[in-house]
Amino acid sequence: MALDLPKLDLSKLKKPDRRTLLIGGGVGAGLVVAWGLWPRTYLPNLTAAPGESLFGAWLKIGTDGHIVVAVPQCEEGQGVFTAMPQIIADELGADWKMVGVEPAPLNPLYANPLAAASLFELALGSLPQQLQRTHAARTGLMLTGCSTSIRNFEGQLREAGAAARVLLCKAAAARWNTDWQSCGTAGGFVIHGNQKLGFGELAGEAADESLPSDVPLRSGETNRLYGQSLPRLDAPAKVDGSVNYAADIRLPNMVFASIRQGPTGETELVKLDRDAANKVPGMLTVITTRQWVAAVAETWWAAERAIDAMRPRFKTPEAVVNSDTIETALSTAFDGEGARIADAGDLLTDFKGAKLVQAEYRVGLALHAPLEPMTCTASYADGRLTLWLPTQAPGLARAAAARAAGISEASVFIHATMAGGSFGAKLEHEVAAQAALLAVKIRRPVQLTWPRGEDFRHDRYRPAAAGRLSAKLDGKGRVTGWLAKIAAPETGRELAKRLLGGDAIVTASLGISGTGDPSAIAGATPPYAIPNLGVDHHPAAIGVPTGYWRSGAHSYTAFFTESFIDELAHVAEQDALTFRMAMLGNEPRLARCLQMAAQIGGWQGGQPGSGQGIACHMFRGSYIAVMAEARLVGRQVKVERLVAAVDCGRVVNPDIVKQQIEGGLIFGMAAAIGASTGFTENVAEVRELTELNLPTLATCPDITVEIIASGGDPGGVSELAVPPVAPAIANALQAASGVRFRRLPLLSDIE
Repeated sequence: MALDLPKLDLSKLKKPDRRTLLIGGGVGAGLVVAWGLWPRTYLPNLTAAPGESLFGAWLKIGTDGHIVVAVPQCEEGQGVFTAMPQIIADELGADWKMVGVEPAPLNPLYANPLAAASLFELALGSLPQQLQRTHAARTGLMLTGCSTSIRNFEGQLREAGAAARVLLCKAAAARWNTDWQSCGTAGGFVIHGNQKLGFGELAGEAADESLPSDVPLRSGETNRLYGQSLPRLDAPAKVDGSVNYAADIRLPNMVFASIRQGPTGETELVKLDRDAANKVPGMLTVITTRQWVAAVAETWWAAERAIDAMRPRFKTPEAVVNSDTIETALSTAFDGEGARIADAGDLLTDFKGAKLVQAEYRVGLALHAPLEPMTCTASYADGRLTLWLPTQAPGLARAAAARAAGISEASVFIHATMAGGSFGAKLEHEVAAQAALLAVKIRRPVQLTWPRGEDFRHDRYRPAAAGRLSAKLDGKGRVTGWLAKIAAPETGRELAKRLLGGDAIVTASLGISGTGDPSAIAGATPPYAIPNLGVDHHPAAIGVPTGYWRSGAHSYTAFFTESFIDELAHVAEQDALTFRMAMLGNEPRLARCLQMAAQIGGWQGGQPGSGQGIACHMFRGSYIAVMAEARLVGRQVKVERLVAAVDCGRVVNPDIVKQQIEGGLIFGMAAAIGASTGFTENVAEVRELTELNLPTLATCPDITVEIIASGGDPGGVSELAVPPVAPAIANALQAASGVRFRRLPLLSDIE
């Protein structure tokens, strides 16, 4: 659910003089209207083309009737460039064919406190909601992540669309000499009986109107766009290739750069062969820092060849990181007491003298591995730095670039491009700082692209983790006690320090937070009615930088929980579905998902040889159950079918929800069978996509997605399907082979 926003009495806000609202250099540039919608402290800075009128911070309408919606979120394939405009268009009564979209400028009005509290839970999540909102706005935390785009912004988008609709209706009513409340909108027109006027014809006049104190939202079910599978606004440009990603940017006199960075840990550049690099045709110059070396050339391929030719050498870190040291760190973490993050009942008494069922599970490092590697184009001239890059945190990228260039943040301008995938990787901003430094040093526009191997070697990985789970069953096979001890890095603390390290509130909050990181064990509290339980975090120092990865810790805690629940069902000699349903009396929406997935999938009880497994999960206000059919073919996992039943509340665009669930299922499957790397002497072993054992068109399973109608508030969707896939597949393999696999990637512990 979105954080509540303070209600404004719009009638009491002073109406500014029209002349004071000119934006963008000229009388024809446009007018800001509906001023009362926006906080007094922060003014909209959206700009308009000639013939366009600005309606606050979210939309503008042209004299030809076109509508442009400003979207502050990074479009990385999840559909925000469609779903967010669809909410405004629905409230406005717009014609979808006339709706367009553009990235919003940096502005505190677009801050996302819900994402901030989720991404940086340890640092910000415990603050009062009002302080969370104030902090996010004052620090300009525009963030895309944690499935928060619709949850955080739906209310603001509806209010913006409703306000513009009211102003247009008042302008039309003034022409018709009637009450504006008797007017309606549909298809891009204001309508009153048989009379109608287009939005474009009225937009300029609407600037002279004022808003009532109470702006009504649309009611009724006719002429609504919300809930329809409207075509994606970003699809045509992606299909015809006209969309510009960061690597498509071309500027006059631009050059290209490739980069090599040192191994993980404390290191520095110690040696390189400049003469060898200079022999590469098209090579221009070499830029070095302690941590990295970049080659600048007329083409990117020349720069990459020059980097290879100079054979850079870095100091070997004293603390050696190998795959076995990571495993040892996880095991050693259990020797400590751990921090109790969640508890209920009296677990100690329940466990005393009892025979416990116990199991241990492990997951390896997971790569983000988007198709688009880290890329940024930078231009520095006359003290101004301009960047083109895909980023989930544009304000943080701007700050990092300003520090690297040695200039003020006000002198840095960000052009956010669409992302060719991210999964959390583009929250990081090293590439922005590196490109900024290169542009300042060479005084030419430069496009820096990390090669694929560099993208893998310097990822901020989903951490490796281990879970030791214990449970007590009573005489009727019911779970009365549950203890989950999870060893994992304090990724939330690490992320906050790396991205928000200069923030005084964050520093103070981290300083008093004690041990344990709730984001490191997020999702570990079972959804089931278990009277006595405990969830402990055992911080593990694995020596590898970690970051946010699609669904965060839920990706491994759901594997631990749902695999263990299946094992408990076997011990209790119960059907895995029935066993779960008996404990979901307090979670009827999740229970319905389980029933639906089992019904659609033709659940056979998980009997030996069936090759069927089931798992469920809930987070971000949404619920999902997944049934998998899988088997072993030699030493490979063959996933033949995935069935998902989803309850994510009100749905803006069913097609986009289905796309995200399907994508999440494939992403979760990829992490279940591959998408991981080992480490050898502080360097990731994986270099190419072909080494990740990713699903292909030939190996993808048959997928069925059922969206359950719900009137609940919108829940998160883009990450929802990732956590339950791995346990569903593992449970299916147990049913198919009789072998329980307790490690991800599956079969990775088999020589």
